[in-house]
Amino acid sequence: MSEPAILRPLPEVTAADAAAWHRIVAASTAHDLPGVLPPDPEQTLARLTKPALDSHRLTWLAAGADGVPVGVAGLRLFASPGRDHLAELELHVDPAHRRLGTGSRLLAAVVAACRAEGRRSLIVEAAAAGPGEAFCEQRGFRRALTLDHLLLRLDDVAEADLVKLADAEHPGYRLTGWTGAVPDDLADAFAAAKNAMNDMPVGDLDFGSVAWDTARVHAMAKVVADRGDTLLTIAALHDDGTMAGYTEILIPRGAPPRVQQYDTAVVPEHRGHGLGLWVKAAMLRRLRAEHPDVTEIETDNADDNVHMLAVNHALGFRPHRRTREFQLDVPTS
Repeated sequence: MSEPAILRPLPEVTAADAAAWHRIVAASTAHDLPGVLPPDPEQTLARLTKPALDSHRLTWLAAGADGVPVGVAGLRLFASPGRDHLAELELHVDPAHRRLGTGSRLLAAVVAACRAEGRRSLIVEAAAAGPGEAFCEQRGFRRALTLDHLLLRLDDVAEADLVKLADAEHPGYRLTGWTGAVPDDLADAFAAAKNAMNDMPVGDLDFGSVAWDTARVHAMAKVVADRGDTLLTIAALHDDGTMAGYTEILIPRGAPPRVQQYDTAVVPEHRGHGLGLWVKAAMLRRLRAEHPDVTEIETDNADDNVHMLAVNHALGFRPHRRTREFQLDVPTS
């Protein structure tokens, strides 16, 4: 019988720790999510060592008796008012070393840390019908939200259709865009529009809420830039100066062919005018013009977010995979 893995907290993540983390995540992803690419080593190092927005991270590495790393766990502890009850888990065990108790030992360390930090809710994402889902259900997590991941291949979008959508008239509104940090003259309006994300469907997750202001939107842009990623934004402005809606695309460092959809939101009083479809179509046209090496966009939506799913399907996004968010209500004593 194999000896249990030895857990080591990582107060500071070294380059060697990040390399081990990447190897384990790559092996876990290849086994559990065929066809899904893990972050590259530089992305992993940046994510583990660069500050996150309004949160800090605890990490653990599990190694066998021979000292070879076999499992990792990361715990993101949110710090902003409205979310300081919440923690988010990432846990991976090398498939060759599973069913030996390593995942359970990592989870026990994580739950103990949540209790010490006063966190009542621990959330984690797992592939639907995969090993992670079974692991969560066997350990007291409850299923709280199902996410549909969609993929758009830009070559499948006809230029004529894209032009029609992006150039559609929306009286009283105009488009603008930027890269990285929002321009100072739009920062207040952007922060106000960001708060529209607080009514997105989150199922039964105890997700809390975030209050956006200009300092926070600038801090978010800095976090993304410090990781080496690029954030593109397209926004719809109303004639009265308010920002009615926006969409964001994240291009990871290294400019891979697949990029990630970040937020898309329309402010409640401006809904029903097709602005979500408009800004997203304009973003696709911008990607084609400015980033021709980008060939795919991945997004995810709650499976009951009927409106945004309809927008994405209209643009040509197609089902790719499903994940589920699980929540553990952490005992306080």
